[in-house]
Amino acid sequence: MEVYGILKDLAIIIFFAKMFAIAARHFKAPQVVGEIIAGLVLGPCMLGILEQTDFIAQMAEIGVILLMFAAGLDTDLKELIKTGPVAFLIAAFGVFVPLILGSILHMLFYGFAPWGSEEFYQSVFTGTIMTATSVSITVASLQEMGKIKTKVGTTIVSAAIIDDVIGIIVLTFVIGFKDPSSRPVLVLWKTIVFFAVALVGGYIVYKLFSMLDKRYPHTRRIPIASLAFCFLLSYVAEEYFGIADITGAYVAGIVLCNLSDNEYIERKMDVSSYMIFGPIFFVSIGLKTSFNAMTGQFLIFCICFVIVALLAKIIGCGLAGKLCKYNLTDSLKIGVGMMTRGEVALIVSQKGLSAGLITPDYFTAVILLILVSSISTPILLKFIYSRDDKKQQAPAA
Repeated sequence: MEVYGILKDLAIIIFFAKMFAIAARHFKAPQVVGEIIAGLVLGPCMLGILEQTDFIAQMAEIGVILLMFAAGLDTDLKELIKTGPVAFLIAAFGVFVPLILGSILHMLFYGFAPWGSEEFYQSVFTGTIMTATSVSITVASLQEMGKIKTKVGTTIVSAAIIDDVIGIIVLTFVIGFKDPSSRPVLVLWKTIVFFAVALVGGYIVYKLFSMLDKRYPHTRRIPIASLAFCFLLSYVAEEYFGIADITGAYVAGIVLCNLSDNEYIERKMDVSSYMIFGPIFFVSIGLKTSFNAMTGQFLIFCICFVIVALLAKIIGCGLAGKLCKYNLTDSLKIGVGMMTRGEVALIVSQKGLSAGLITPDYFTAVILLILVSSISTPILLKFIYSRDDKKQQAPAA
């Protein structure tokens, strides 16, 4: 009976996600916005037809992994190498500015605590939550607009991956200062080792896939093997190195992005992602949202939390973009593209809850941030890009 219930949930999610996506496109908004709103309508916020289950959460996780794998496949490796140092600087600013502003925000609401106290680490952890970036929604929007392979698009995706790595290191150190048994230096070492292994192992895997591609060009065994490699590297990253599985998926895509059958693999991946796993991921964001525990004072904190978190990424990443010689419009695109939050922010919050740094109420603020950033980022990106395209197409006076 439980299996049939799952089938019913899938039918509802896929149907309503598509209907709301079509409606969003009708109003000139990205389709992912419609899918997130579908989750809000179906979830506990409104109709209460569906709720977040372990099955939906797991399917959503596969969805975001496939999305990041596709982003890796769609990456211009030469452009990525060229933008690497720039992406690192943008990611560093994208972590530092939200960390400071988030900590100050918490102290303004709950008092300035002395260095090393429990309250001080709670304030710092509020900033740590803000450091997380979830670029999957930005990736979907850039792909929809055909901008993922541009210099700005590659910079955003690269910076977001580096941002998450730095954010995980910051998270580990914050928890480590409170609980030395977490051994933050070990996590830093594991992160370095993962990228070293990915660099060497990725080159070997690429050579093996190149041989396979030459022998069996344009056959389904290539995308099947690619998918297996994506899942394997996602698992290895999370299980053995403490790196987010989406980082492993993106690296897997980077490894295979120069194959001659790259576009064929991407096309095959897009079928599963577009039809099933992608909609489930975006709908699940809406399903997680509930405002039952909201009070007046905490509502004010949540609103300020969202505003500061969004502005901190725009200011930090946009400023870094400007320092790296991007023009004002492109710097704004980078800042807006980096302000989305998603599963990484929830993972960070869960770690803080386990360590006793936050209470369950904070999840309301985090979910509200995810919701607002997930809806506003695609709309703002589309608006900025459309205005920029019009300027470039306008005839010179």
